[in-house]
Amino acid sequence: MTTFSSLGAWLEHLESAHPVGIDMGLTRIRKVKDALRLELRCPVITVGGTNGKGSTCAMLESILRAGGYRVGCHTSPHLLEFNERARIDGRNATDEELLPHFEAVEAARTSLAEPVSLTYFEFTALAILHLYASLPLDAVILEVGLGGRLDAMNIVDADCAVVTSIDIDHTEYLGDTREKIAFEKAGIFRPGRPAICADPAAPQTLIDHAHAIGAQLWLFGRDFRYEGQAGSERQQWSYVGPTQRRSALAYPALRGANQLINTSAALAALEALRDRLPVSAQDIRLGLANVELPGRFQVLPGRPAVVLDVGHNPHAAAVLAQNLGSMGFFRYTYAVFGAMRDKDIAGVVKHLKGEVDHWCLTDLPLGRAASAQELEQVLREAGVEDGPDSSIKRFASPAEAFQDALSRATEDDRIAVFGSFYTVAGVMAYRKSRQH
Repeated sequence: MTTFSSLGAWLEHLESAHPVGIDMGLTRIRKVKDALRLELRCPVITVGGTNGKGSTCAMLESILRAGGYRVGCHTSPHLLEFNERARIDGRNATDEELLPHFEAVEAARTSLAEPVSLTYFEFTALAILHLYASLPLDAVILEVGLGGRLDAMNIVDADCAVVTSIDIDHTEYLGDTREKIAFEKAGIFRPGRPAICADPAAPQTLIDHAHAIGAQLWLFGRDFRYEGQAGSERQQWSYVGPTQRRSALAYPALRGANQLINTSAALAALEALRDRLPVSAQDIRLGLANVELPGRFQVLPGRPAVVLDVGHNPHAAAVLAQNLGSMGFFRYTYAVFGAMRDKDIAGVVKHLKGEVDHWCLTDLPLGRAASAQELEQVLREAGVEDGPDSSIKRFASPAEAFQDALSRATEDDRIAVFGSFYTVAGVMAYRKSRQH
């Protein structure tokens, strides 16, 4: 049996242990789960969808913690360190807490008559679930990866499943229409259990699947919604669900136009589980006031304004453009932009070219990343030209692209960093290195 003395060594090993990075299907991981006798004994909420998963998980975690519950929260990918994926009571799990569970997964995997190979995500997902199963937690929140039906986290039968939004992404695995993708996302629903969909235009395939398996489907706009209270001095809104109304709520600390839908999805999940995880109006107020999530339309303090956003598909780009547009006047906007080649880069650019004046394009340290040169070609084809008020420059890393933007931006300008988790992580790592 392979074993390593540090988390870093384990992760390095896992990156090369399985022949392909993404290997859809649950047969292999279920065998290891059974060998581990893995069982979570508290209520579990799974959160899937194209965009808004991380925000919804963060809000659920923050509200439940305000209510005094002990919460485990798994999200992915991470920005600066792997431990961000395994949160316990609002803090990242330590290497020491995680190591025994990596060893347990490896022991279970090699104990099988025919040992199976696990992807990096499958192996680490099992280790994090095994950690949560060993703790006296009151609730576990699990962000589902790229799909739903065949995602590693779908080995857990959740007490409530949330699908945040459905848009075109990961077409090579999930299909090329919203209907096909919605069917994959609906795979996290379970018979007889609450199934919440926060997409305002839920595809029929999701609705049909929920009915076919007998899930308790809650649809945004039909079963739950939010109402803005226009004209009120302090901006407030209300959540309206099948049995509960939560009035005079403050806007969540996460910024952006889409966050009321994500918050409504979180409150619908808590309403569905109210018998097992009751929360008060005060818990909700405190939870929404204190929620934090790096890289989701995160506006850093200081001048020039710096916006970090991990959005990497057209749907997220449209929301980012809307949010940038409502920030007020800036002389110029500099973009630090790097993206994966398999994304709809032209679709992202289409939404954002009206908000950006100067493009600082970056290579990213991955084989599947688009080069800065490829990004420039997309921008040129979209009609972006060089002139006194616009430019395109190329850089080898997010840090170099960000340094260039900083060197040119004045106090009246802003810098938007977006296009990939790796783009945002590169800039965050650079800023952190400057603080020491």
